[in-house]
Amino acid sequence: MTQDAYSEYTPIQPAALAGALKHAAALRFLVEGMGPLAVVGEARIGRLLWAHGAGAGHQSAFMQQMIKALAAEGIQVFAIDFPYMQQMMQQGKRRPPPAVERTLETLVAWYRLLEPLGDLPLWAGGKSMGGRIATLLASQHACPGVIVAGYPFHPPKAPEKLRLSHWPDIQCPLLVLQGERDPFGTREEVERYSLIPHACLKWLTDGDHDFKPRRASGLKHEFLIDEAAQLAASFVRAHGTSSGM
Repeated sequence: MTQDAYSEYTPIQPAALAGALKHAAALRFLVEGMGPLAVVGEARIGRLLWAHGAGAGHQSAFMQQMIKALAAEGIQVFAIDFPYMQQMMQQGKRRPPPAVERTLETLVAWYRLLEPLGDLPLWAGGKSMGGRIATLLASQHACPGVIVAGYPFHPPKAPEKLRLSHWPDIQCPLLVLQGERDPFGTREEVERYSLIPHACLKWLTDGDHDFKPRRASGLKHEFLIDEAAQLAASFVRAHGTSSGM
């Protein structure tokens, strides 16, 4: 990507977002002091702050497909790019994410900005690292629910380094959509874990970290993404009145 990565995003002050959100179902903003924000869909059943994984922002193919699928199910999605990803997109150079604490601070700031701008509760969630950060948010702040696409239970090839120590502090409903072959936590591995009782795992048949199945499975990638979105929508409907912490 280049410096034109966000050229079609409209500059806006945070205080003006409430009014702008009333005028269309798909909007893209550059929020002063925050960064890019893509708003997709109408909030028929819920709203979701959606964060990206470590290596690709909200404009990536998987993120775009997932966002559109969630919106088609009636979930209004607020997709963001963290500051380090903004630099990657604008400079065309890969860089690692900063410390988890800094990324969490950014997600909390977005949540506090967007949470009061709608009638339905604002859930938090994301892809991989973004989903992990959303669970950290929910472990420390009030949140009605969390949805994760591909939770990074551990680094690939390091199954002993679990990222679950904060999960007991999560009081809200938690849905993890996981490919059965995900190297960050396969079905065989995760089913041996002792997870919190209000965590719900839904497995995508033969899916990898992006829910992509092997050709021999006879399944199609886009169908698994649609299935994941449908599962997310059902979960939001079932827990939509939850008040979180």
